[in-house]
Amino acid sequence: MKHIFFLLVLLLLSNIVFSQSSKGNYNFLDFEQKPYYFGITLATNRSDFIPFRSKAFLESTEIDGIESISGPGFNLGIVTNLKVGQFFDLRLLPTLSFAGRTLEYSLQGEQSIETRAIESVLVEIPFHVRYKSVPFRDKRLFVLAGVKYGFDVASDSRTRQSDELVKFSPADFSLEVGAGAQFFFPYFIFSPELKVSYGMGNILIYDNRLEQSTVLEKILSRTFTLSFHFEG
Repeated sequence: MKHIFFLLVLLLLSNIVFSQSSKGNYNFLDFEQKPYYFGITLATNRSDFIPFRSKAFLESTEIDGIESISGPGFNLGIVTNLKVGQFFDLRLLPTLSFAGRTLEYSLQGEQSIETRAIESVLVEIPFHVRYKSVPFRDKRLFVLAGVKYGFDVASDSRTRQSDELVKFSPADFSLEVGAGAQFFFPYFIFSPELKVSYGMGNILIYDNRLEQSTVLEKILSRTFTLSFHFEG
């Protein structure tokens, strides 16, 4: 968050320093005439859980530790961008996301580990508000914030085998913040972007029959995403 705040300060300063420099940005001027535009996004992600231990964890005679192991994934989505004034955009990015995450349980008195791997196929709908700097030589920086709804269409929480597994809700709401840059070319805008998503709700489906579930109070999701937008 400190880095995002620092970048926001830089954006404000750049709007002052370079406010007279956009006249030569011919590619930018072409895109400035459009009130809205569309595009596609390709991304790589790294997802994990944030586990919170319950009081039952202290009393457990079986489980000694709980850790989250992050896994790689990728995204494919569509960009819809609506300009609101000179410096703000409203953005909707329906996305299909593939993610892998693992919960790792260390067992007491044994040098063994029990894992619960989650392979997810998520339909995600992020909504962002983006603040942009004044362009300089067909480049500019931006920061963004917003919310995201995701639904795991590959969730096994309702399968017959799930009775023996720690279960997770297929639906999740997240808060997203990020930053990036725009590069204006004659026919499209290339925008690399880095953002982090923090789940706002508990996705653990509590099951008092499973010790792997009772030792947890709640689980939140977290995802780091590097996106490459191609817009025009």
